[in-house]
Amino acid sequence: MSVYKVIELVGTSDKSWEDAAVGAVNRARQSLRDVRVAEVVEQDLDLSDGDSITYRTKLRVSFKYEGE
Repeated sequence: MSVYKVIELVGTSDKSWEDAAVGAVNRARQSLRDVRVAEVVEQDLDLSDGDSITYRTKLRVSFKYEGE
């Protein structure tokens, strides 16, 4: 039997929502083992910097839970 833990992450990018998602998954892989699935939950734009746009992608990421 396998158990998976699910966390939420938000990736950001000045290029695209896809780039924000890939960046978040790649960063998660640096500290989590056995990342299995990333599900896009929400996408939005941060317009607070005036002329620039920041793409934000919220993800649910699951990885194999090994316990303590």
